[in-house]
Amino acid sequence: MMANLMAGGEQRRRAAALQDAGAFVVAPFVREASWTAPALWRFCLALGLSLFVFTQTGFAADASADFAAANKLYAEGKFAEAATAYEKIIATGTQSPALLFNAGNAECKAGHLGQAIAAYRQAELLAPRDAELRANLAFVRNQVQGATLRESRWQNWVGSLTLNEGALLTAAFFWAMFALLAARQIRPALAPKLQSATRLAVVLTILSGAVLALQAANHFDSSVAVVTSAETTARSGPFDEAQSVFSARDGAELKVLDRHDDWVQVANNAGKIGWLSRKQVAVLPGA
Repeated sequence: MMANLMAGGEQRRRAAALQDAGAFVVAPFVREASWTAPALWRFCLALGLSLFVFTQTGFAADASADFAAANKLYAEGKFAEAATAYEKIIATGTQSPALLFNAGNAECKAGHLGQAIAAYRQAELLAPRDAELRANLAFVRNQVQGATLRESRWQNWVGSLTLNEGALLTAAFFWAMFALLAARQIRPALAPKLQSATRLAVVLTILSGAVLALQAANHFDSSVAVVTSAETTARSGPFDEAQSVFSARDGAELKVLDRHDDWVQVANNAGKIGWLSRKQVAVLPGA
């Protein structure tokens, strides 16, 4: 009896050692599958997650192959075909600075100024401090004829960070302020030493929060319409028979004021207001 107990104890110690070492230990018995409601729910969840991972992996592989094919078309000088290939990838929901940057380059080479500006602006939302991207966007904008909208200095300044970066920065300052205030409460003796740091953290939290609010307002409330047709006419109402108000050329950027069905109400930099068909513009969020 004592020998059996000692042998059993030795087996448990070996199993524990194997588990600590990362080995997989087979249990001395096998549990039969019991399809109770919780077990069935867990199985379905695991199956769904595995299918999701498999689908996402396959999707990423397909997008990578399509991206390489589009790059090959661009290298061969087939800019219109490359632009179409990039747009097909973007239409699947895939977005990255490199994809949008290349799409803008292809559209520019194909002579589609509006489509190029739209792609560059979307890339800028993801990589606002990319020097090559900003240079290409400025180059295409200089080729646009007629009146077009330009960001103000404060919009350019606020747009130097992505919305996510602004949120993370504000959160970091907030938690630093919270930690300093907590330290002063826990250790009152440290309050005089932490006073300057606490004030600085409070000021930085307020400033970063204000910048984040400006970013959000500019992104969600200040949409821009980029003209993507050779020339379009803004009308006094959201229908084809409405009177002409002003015309805009390919690549013109206009401020979006309102939307109605397949029409958007826009204003140019001269203050003129009119309606454009959605087919003639690309509507983008603010910087």
